[in-house]
Amino acid sequence: MHLVIFVVLILILGVLPQFWVRYVMRKHGKDIEEMPGTGGELAQHLVERFELEGVKVEQGQEGADHYNPATQTVSLSPSNFTGRSITAVSVAAHEVGHAIQFFRKEPLSRLRGKYLPISVWLGKLGIYMLFAIPVVTILLKAPAAIFAFIGLSILFQLAGAAMYLIVLPEEWDASFNKALPILREGNYLPEHMMPAANRVLKAAALTYCAAALANVVNIGRWLMVLRR
Repeated sequence: MHLVIFVVLILILGVLPQFWVRYVMRKHGKDIEEMPGTGGELAQHLVERFELEGVKVEQGQEGADHYNPATQTVSLSPSNFTGRSITAVSVAAHEVGHAIQFFRKEPLSRLRGKYLPISVWLGKLGIYMLFAIPVVTILLKAPAAIFAFIGLSILFQLAGAAMYLIVLPEEWDASFNKALPILREGNYLPEHMMPAANRVLKAAALTYCAAALANVVNIGRWLMVLRR
């Protein structure tokens, strides 16, 4: 019974943050006629304004907005690249905020490149260990050792998810120390739109954490499978 409650809590914590991020992005993703430009146009303007030499702006895949420091590319999803919405403009400013971090070689810009690969590695290791449980069961034939192996697998997955929290300061800085002041001080958005932009920027900053919590859902699913 306690395991069921634990799994349900994992599912709730894993699903709700990601649902909230998507909800905020969609809510403020409607085009506004009086918006002076698209997200892609604003991103290009900011690259030129802050003299980010070598940084390019391109249209990428839907839902895959990011800044790639290896290619120095701000990639915006089609809806944000061509859109004239609060979401499009805010996300564009957020991703250019990352470009500014890397261009200025700020310490925060190293977090994502340093810890996300470790996060992915730990997560995959934990999953591979779960796949190996049938073989381990045959080899060990000791319930205590098998449970310890399962526990170690879950620990690796949780540690991988926790790594995303280390990246949060970099995302928060891109949203609230870069993008928000840019939008406000540059008068790119009227004052009555700033609260909505604030929410979008918060969602953008928490995207990685929401994804990490969504990964934890897999742990809950595995626990239910193993319980059977």
